Amino acid sequence: MPERRRKFERRIAFVAVMPLALSVSLFVAVDLARAAEKAAPAERNPPGDIPDTQVFIDFSSPAGFLLKVPEGWARSDQSSGSTFVDKLDGVIVSTEPENSAPTVEMVRSDYLARLASAERAVKVTSVEYAKLPAGRAVRVVYTSNSEPNDVTGKQVRLENERFLFFKDGKLVTVEFYAPKGADNADQWQLMSKSFRWN
Repeated sequence: MPERRRKFERRIAFVAVMPLALSVSLFVAVDLARAAEKAAPAERNPPGDIPDTQVFIDFSSPAGFLLKVPEGWARSDQSSGSTFVDKLDGVIVSTEPENSAPTVEMVRSDYLARLASAERAVKVTSVEYAKLPAGRAVRVVYTSNSEPNDVTGKQVRLENERFLFFKDGKLVTVEFYAPKGADNADQWQLMSKSFRWN
């Protein structure tokens, strides 16, 4: 299974258990090896820059939101969300029911533990509120290892940004990832600011 698809399926599995109050201890126990894994070294000249000439198109989700995504990236859909991938870069969107809006305190006390057990060698650098056109979101910035390449076993150190949007009992997570050191700040900002509720 390609490493980027495994990342998407882990993300969807993470979403599926998030609302369960007792999931923390169970989820952490699933794969302690992931959390204990050492960080892969960052590439000296990392691939993954989204070109300045990249065209973005509107993705309208049946879950009730709209987001600009890069045109031409490979798209995969599952019941809980969609992923858009080009080589080592990706955008993952997922939806789940939730009773209340996430807060920075809630994310730090609960969400991060599950994130660490779902991803590989996670190192969180910030959890903060982001003021966006769609409203306030929680922004989580972290680095992680990719899944090992099926042939070579090589892993890439990734940088990730997740935005948690909430409205009317619905939590939408928008995640961007790319090799650490790639210059995608402007493109990620464009996409996060484009998020709109339908």
